[in-house]
Amino acid sequence: MANVGIDVSKDHLDWTADTEAPVQRVANRPAGVRRLVRRLSGFEVARVVVEATGGYERLLVEGLAEAALPVVVVNPWRVRRFGEGLGLLAKTDPIDARLLALFGERARPPVRPILHGADRRRTEWLSRRRQLVQMLVAEKNRLGVAPKALRREVASLIRILERRIERIEHKLDALLEADPERRETSAILQSVPSIGPGVARTLLVDLPELGQLNPKQLAALVGLAPFARDSGRKKGHRYIRAGRAAPRSALYVAAMNAVRFNPVLRRFYERLRAAGKPPKLALVAVARKLLTIVNAMVRDRTYWRESPIAARS
Repeated sequence: MANVGIDVSKDHLDWTADTEAPVQRVANRPAGVRRLVRRLSGFEVARVVVEATGGYERLLVEGLAEAALPVVVVNPWRVRRFGEGLGLLAKTDPIDARLLALFGERARPPVRPILHGADRRRTEWLSRRRQLVQMLVAEKNRLGVAPKALRREVASLIRILERRIERIEHKLDALLEADPERRETSAILQSVPSIGPGVARTLLVDLPELGQLNPKQLAALVGLAPFARDSGRKKGHRYIRAGRAAPRSALYVAAMNAVRFNPVLRRFYERLRAAGKPPKLALVAVARKLLTIVNAMVRDRTYWRESPIAARS
């Protein structure tokens, strides 16, 4: 079965289903994507590997997903390091297309469901909310040091951003409320002391695998799994890295709340601190344990007080 590599740019798509075959090009436009999808539908495809490009890949990925082709969106950093490990230092669109096909063949990145329809709309609204929150934080920081003549202008923009964020939150809540399963999942998540509407919203939208993977897989996906750094007799410190930033940040915020308001996780945190663990490391461990708990709760459709994992913690 073929591993197809597609290099995405603003104007065109370079693709190959064989690392030795010539790379072909189509326009990154609806007609070009439809033509490419028709071509690929005639192959036996193991996976179609596409790099995340900040949005230019969206049209292609949606077209591939609608045609039920196994598309994988990968981190460009991983592919670049893979190429460097093979000694491929040059970078052109055809080289990148072949490298993506080879990455699919050798690394075999897992095929996960691609969001579309209402799921994609929720993701886009949540992404927009994060953008506005970043702008709001920046403006609030500026307000403290702004000259007197500009403070009214900055304060006005802060009020506008706050209203826009509130409107987007209402829109997101309405989209989630319209889905009975997600409405119940939101209630399950918010039954956990320390998880509020914001954290629940992020987990629902940015972590659809919640309740479907085992704890180790989910921790690695989010970026809360510590990686070993050992060599010979040296036993290095474990560090977390990579993964999905938005749910990881949300879980870290929930962990900070948990050590204050969740008796179960507070005791867990205090045991780690008493054992000599640094505060931040202990908080990451709390976030990972919280993820394990809510994963089991969503899988079993149980609330916090009914959760067997919470009871055993």
